[in-house]
This record gives sequence, structure tokens and C-alpha cells, in this order.
Amino acid sequence: MAYNAVVIEDFLSLWITEPVLNELTDAELFSRFAAGEEAAFRGIVNRYKQGLYAFLKRFLNRSDLVEDVFQETFLQLFISRDSFDSTRSLRPWLFTIAANKARDALRKQQRTATATIGTITKSEEMSFDEMLDALTSDSTAPFDELQRNEAASLVRAVIANMPENLREILVLAYFNKFSYKQMAQILSIPIGTVKSRLHTAVGRFAKDWKAAVGSKRS
Repeated sequence: MAYNAVVIEDFLSLWITEPVLNELTDAELFSRFAAGEEAAFRGIVNRYKQGLYAFLKRFLNRSDLVEDVFQETFLQLFISRDSFDSTRSLRPWLFTIAANKARDALRKQQRTATATIGTITKSEEMSFDEMLDALTSDSTAPFDELQRNEAASLVRAVIANMPENLREILVLAYFNKFSYKQMAQILSIPIGTVKSRLHTAVGRFAKDWKAAVGSKRS
């Protein structure tokens, strides 16, 4: 997608600015943004850029795609501000845009469902521990017998080989902590489907994780 160089430069100058208006609620911030206050848009970007970037990094695992989709997400937010339903929460709407843009990018790149979720940083280790505790409680292979970096590699490998629909719901539920209702909004599926898909994803991960640990020890 090609954009006017001036528009891109102006857009980038907004999201790299120091955080502002951080005392406002999302609703207040968006209201000011919708009214044309540029500082409010900077506030939204600074509030969500870290979490959104991490989400895209886990899902896409290609720095070139992550940067593009990240920028396109906020650009779409800027363009679509007049169509936002103020009764909805901003965070799920923003992640809906990001998820749709990410899927489009994967399709354009003809990526397969085995695309990896991304690099695990040290700051994210606790999230992975919590996820492993929840997903592998019935495993006969204790997590503490593995080195942390080996466990992280196994987690990446297991989730990378899961179907895209199962992979994305694990990321949304366990890394981004979205509720069933929010995931339903982001994925455009009924809450019942969210619950059943997450149940399937958890079962698939637990099974594949146990097999991966067993294979590594054999």
C-alpha cells in the first residue's frame, strides 16, 4: 500500500512523540481525537503502541510485516475515527483493526498457518510461565526440569505449528488478556465460538506440548 510521503512523515512524527494526556480515559481521549485534537491521537498511540506492537510481533514474526501492519493499524484508526461507535471500548476495536490487517498481510505474503508468533523477550517470561501453568497442568513432564530458554523455544515451536485460528485466540487470551466478549468482537465470531475454539486451542497446545517435551527427552 502506497501513501503520500508527507502524510507518512506527519503520521510517524505523531506516534514517536512523548506520551501526553495519559490521565484521560480512553473515551475522553478518543472524544478529543475525534474532535480534531492531534495531541489526543498521540496519546492513543503512546498508550497502545507497546501492547499492539508485541501482539503483531507474536502473530507475524517478520519485522518488515510488523512495522507495516503497525503503521497501517494506526493510520486506519486515524482515517476511521468518525465511524467509531463510542459505546464500544477502544482497545478491542484497535486490536480488531490490527488482527484484520495482520491477516491481510499474511495472505498477501502467502504465508502458511505455521508462521511463528514471535520472539519471547525476558520481560515476557512471566506471561509464558503463567500460560504454561494453565495449559500443561496435566502433563507428566514438570516445567521446572527444563531450562527457561529451552521451554521458550518449545512454546514457540508448538504454537507455531498450530492452525492460525487456534494460534490467534491463544495470543489474544493468554498474552493480551482479552475477555470472551472482546475476543468475539476482534475475531467477529460469536462468544460461544470463542469459548469452544479456545477450549480446542488449549487442548491442542497441551497435547502438543507434552509430545514436544517427551520427544526432547527421548
